[in-house]
Amino acid sequence: MPVLRKTEYTGEIIWLGHVPAGGGLQAEPSDWLELGFAGIPGERHEGENRASCVRVRNLYPEGTEIRNVRQLTILSEEELALIAADMGMPAVEPAHLGATIVLRGIPDFTFVPPSSRLQGEDGATLTVDMENRPCVLPGREIEKNHAGFGARFKPAAQNRRGITAWVERPGRLMLGHVLTLFVPDQRAWAP
Repeated sequence: MPVLRKTEYTGEIIWLGHVPAGGGLQAEPSDWLELGFAGIPGERHEGENRASCVRVRNLYPEGTEIRNVRQLTILSEEELALIAADMGMPAVEPAHLGATIVLRGIPDFTFVPPSSRLQGEDGATLTVDMENRPCVLPGREIEKNHAGFGARFKPAAQNRRGITAWVERPGRLMLGHVLTLFVPDQRAWAP
């Protein structure tokens, strides 16, 4: 019996980008991305392992080598529109958020269950780590181009910041491709 259940939900890829290594957070738009087991070659978040950060400081001292489950940042078009509305902006540019992928069509996207899979048309498969909590870094990028709006990002992005993911099966993603959502076939944890 499969432990991942195919859902009726799919997400159309409407934006792709990569954050060059050695630079800031801002992503460069792309029409396609080639994904390997380490993520996107030459990208800021590339690597099978990474140094731990503040997000896991209750587990490890900062800088401890750990598995990289943050290779990709995936956002929802629908949630980006809600963030922009709460910020009083017509739109929030995915590039300012260091986005890798923006999808259209999966509701309540930020809360897709951890360990879910997003599978592309050629079999490329991404494993969902968990919610990507908002931080101040995207606000700084927004502020560079939209003075007075940067500080509004973090509160507006609460529960809407999308997810982080890692590559389970390499492949190519392209604008217009569709990713199918598979979720763990288990009940929610209820201690």
